[in-house]
Amino acid sequence: MYGYKEPLRIDEVPVPEPAPDEILLKVTAAGMCRSDYQLLEGYFKGPFPLDLPYIPGHEIAGRVAGLGSAVPTTLDYSEGDMVVVNPSWGDGTCRQCREGNEQLCSGNGRWVGFGPQGGFAEYMVVDYRHVIPVSDEAAKAPELLAPMTDAGMTPYRGMRKLRDSGKLGAGRTVAVTGIGGLGSYAVQYAKLLGGGATVVALARKDSKLVVAKENGADHGINVKDKSTGAIQDELERLTGRRTLDAILDCVGSEASISMGFDLLGPEGALAAVGLMSERVKHRQFPFVGMELSYLGSFWGNHLDLVEVLSLAEAGLVKHNVTKVKLEDINENLEALGRGDVIGRQVIVFE
Repeated sequence: MYGYKEPLRIDEVPVPEPAPDEILLKVTAAGMCRSDYQLLEGYFKGPFPLDLPYIPGHEIAGRVAGLGSAVPTTLDYSEGDMVVVNPSWGDGTCRQCREGNEQLCSGNGRWVGFGPQGGFAEYMVVDYRHVIPVSDEAAKAPELLAPMTDAGMTPYRGMRKLRDSGKLGAGRTVAVTGIGGLGSYAVQYAKLLGGGATVVALARKDSKLVVAKENGADHGINVKDKSTGAIQDELERLTGRRTLDAILDCVGSEASISMGFDLLGPEGALAAVGLMSERVKHRQFPFVGMELSYLGSFWGNHLDLVEVLSLAEAGLVKHNVTKVKLEDINENLEALGRGDVIGRQVIVFE
C-alpha cells in the first residue's frame, strides 16, 4: 500500500528477520475483509495511522519458518507447524489486557494489518504469544483457518453478548443483518448459542439469503427498498410476530442500525460488529421507552479464537470460502467494497 485510495502494488521485499520473541511465518492463507477495503479508502486513517509503504492483511494462517532466540522451547514449535495469528496485540499491562481482552487494549495496543505489517505477503513476523497451533488435520485446509481470526471470531463474540444479556432462548427471535463474510458465520452461531431461538437472516440480495438458509437460518427476508412496515409484515407471516428480540448487525451502516432498532420489541438488544458508517442515530424515546440495548462488540480475544477454531474442527461450523490469487487482489477488494462477495475470499500461497 503506497497511498490511500490507490490500488495495492505487488513488490519484492526482504524476508523479515524475527526479533528474539518473534516467529517467522510463511503465510499460507490470508482472508480478505471489507475492512481491508476500508483501510485503503481511509476509513481508519485517524485511529490507525500507517507508515507507507505498508502491507495490509489481518486474517492469517501460516507455517513456522523460523524462531527468535527468546521463543520458549516449551512451546515445542518446529519448522512447518501450522498456526493461526490472533490479530489483536495488546501491550499486556492495561486492565483490558490483564482480563484477556487484548483487542480492547487501552495502552499501546496494536492490530496486525492495521499497524504491524500484515499477511498479504509470503512472509511475516509475529510475537510468539499471538499464534495458536492447530492440528495436522486442520492444517490441511489453511484457507478455512485464516477467516476464523475475524469473520469467524467477530460474530461469535457478538452473539455471545446477546446470549449473555438474556436476549436469546426458546420463544425468542434473533436476526442477523448482512450475510457477507461475518454474517455467513453469524447465522450458525445464532443456532449454536441461541437456545432454540428462531433465526432470521436480513439481507439485500436473495443469493445471500440462500447461503444464510444453507447455514441454518430458519427464515430469510430481502430488506432492499422495503419499509419497516413491509419487513414487519413478512416477519409476522414467517414467525407469527412483528418484532425481534435480538439482532446481530454485521453491516454497521446508519440505515441497517436504524432499521434494526425499528424492528426490535420491548427490551430488545442490538449488537453491532459491522463498521460501514462512521456514525449512527436513532430516536431517543423508543430507545428509552422500550428499554432497548445497543452493544458494541469488537473482534474477539485469544480464547474466543480458540473456541471458534474448536467448533470448526468439531465440524460444527460451515465455511463459505473462495480461494483467490494475490495478483487479483485489487479486483477482489473492489468487489468487497461493492458488497458483491458472498462468504470469504481467501488468498492462498500454497
